[in-house]
This record gives sequence, C-alpha cells and structure tokens, in this order.
Amino acid sequence: MCPWLLVSDGKITLKLHIQPGAKQTAVTGLHGEALKIRLAAAPIDGQANAALIAFVADRLGLPKSAVCLRSGQTSRRKVLEVIGAPADAAQRLLPIS
Repeated sequence: MCPWLLVSDGKITLKLHIQPGAKQTAVTGLHGEALKIRLAAAPIDGQANAALIAFVADRLGLPKSAVCLRSGQTSRRKVLEVIGAPADAAQRLLPIS
C-alpha cells in the first residue's frame, strides 16, 4: 500500500525524508519511497528531531512518548517507530488536499 509505512505487531514504522530549516512544518508528499516532511526547526542540537517527533505525534493524535526515532539521528533519511498508531495513520500523515 504505502512504501513509506510498515505495519507490524501493533506498531508502525515510517520511512521519512526530512528537510529542516523550512519556512513552515508540513508534509509535502513523497520523496522516492519515503514520506517527505519539511520542518521549520533547524538541524542544530537535535531541534529538528524533536520537532519531527512532536509533529508526527500531533498529526496522529498521540503523545510524543509513542513516537521513537529508530535511525537517522544526523541524516535527512529517518525511520520512526510509532506505538498505538490509529488505523488511519497514512491518511492522517498525508498532505491535506
């Protein structure tokens, strides 16, 4: 279904491509097989990672503690793991048309 979203064992894994330092935080579509997210936060001292986790948790209606950065701490390509994600997670994350 979605190459950027994997569902298993009650959790989802998100493959993301991040563009930090944007004017505003938003999901902008796909970048290869990853969901592209622009972040207003700068990639300094983990600010962009914290903003990403907060943004994804907010879009999914979950606490930040439900979202964990699994890989890509210093890279634009990141993998997030989300526990307790709603069934319509893909629709909640995609850009609103």
